[in-house]
Amino acid sequence: MPHTALPNELRLSIGRLARRLRAEKADRSISDSQLSALWRLREAADCTMGALSGIEGVTAPSMHRTVNALVDAGYVTRYSSPDDGRKVLLRLTDAGERVLDETSRRRDEWFTGRLRELDADELAIVTAAAPVIKKLANS
Repeated sequence: MPHTALPNELRLSIGRLARRLRAEKADRSISDSQLSALWRLREAADCTMGALSGIEGVTAPSMHRTVNALVDAGYVTRYSSPDDGRKVLLRLTDAGERVLDETSRRRDEWFTGRLRELDADELAIVTAAAPVIKKLANS
């Protein structure tokens, strides 16, 4: 493959892989943006709607719609801050934790199955490339 084709080939392949992994989720009715908000709430428990909007890089109205759907599904709860009763905080419910755990399990299972399909040489290449892919993803 010519060097100039490499960025396009990798971008398309990584995009397809990411879409395929995102399809493995515990609740098919939940959107990718809703699932992303759940992951963020797991990392930044007890945060405000504004903070979650900032972390996710979306507008406040968009985050309100996302959170409302998650509250309606029973995955997130709102409560008043103990320090300032006017401040509303968000927290995952047990059901929200379970949907994240099951989504992780399904994604790991799917990806492990694909890795098992590789021969020893292919698996060695993927293993060697993993730190480089991580570096690209984090830059």
